[in-house]
Amino acid sequence: MDTREPVQIAPGVHWYSAGAVAGNVYFVQSASSWVLIDTATAGQGRRIREAAEALFGADARPAAILLTHVHPDHSGSALELARAWDCPVYLHPDEMDLAISRRLDTVARYANPLDRRIILPLLRLFPRQRIQAMLERESLQEVARTFGPEAAPPGLPGWTSITTPGHSPGHTVFLRRDDRVLISGDALLTVDAGSLGGVLAWALRPDKPRVCEPPWYTNWDRDQMMASAGALVRLQPQVLAPGHGRPLSGAAAASGLAAYARTA
Repeated sequence: MDTREPVQIAPGVHWYSAGAVAGNVYFVQSASSWVLIDTATAGQGRRIREAAEALFGADARPAAILLTHVHPDHSGSALELARAWDCPVYLHPDEMDLAISRRLDTVARYANPLDRRIILPLLRLFPRQRIQAMLERESLQEVARTFGPEAAPPGLPGWTSITTPGHSPGHTVFLRRDDRVLISGDALLTVDAGSLGGVLAWALRPDKPRVCEPPWYTNWDRDQMMASAGALVRLQPQVLAPGHGRPLSGAAAASGLAAYARTA
């Protein structure tokens, strides 16, 4: 689903979908400022800036960009947006090496099954200079900063960052404890991309989201990922704002999380 326009899902929290594969981004207001959480795939910068202007006015600039993790469907437009807005991009320390990487062996250390079986073998077919140029072009070194795990995220007083490793080494979610709004990245999704049946169900009934973990082939460490997903379910969020799929709130969130807990 592609919302085309930002949608308010909780006070001060707006969801914008760049598409099921391209990913969700979230605009979060705090006092007189706001932050952007995740940036979807590469090439989404213009549309995200237009959504920000629709919410906050012309020339709106965030206090910061926060990333749940450094996968291309979450960090793809981070460099473009950071340059346009002249703001830093914050991420967990365990994601920094990949964010600033200029070496293919660093990418391999963060690899999930999809990377190891398909992406890396394909990349190794290209000339080394071409791969080097691509990595240098995509590196976030000039804009990336780390934040303290388990602390208030930069620009978001009243929120807590929670480290949820497994999908990636430093995957992080963001929780507003007062009303239990959870921006879950890929630790919990509401679209099942792990099976043909799940993809068909989502395509036929996008209005019937299902809480699930990310597909097995996208996870750096499945055991850690399952533990992290279980810990988030136990938080009993009132609003579940995932990296892919529709956000859920109230009774829909409670029933979806309960159904997931019974089958996980």
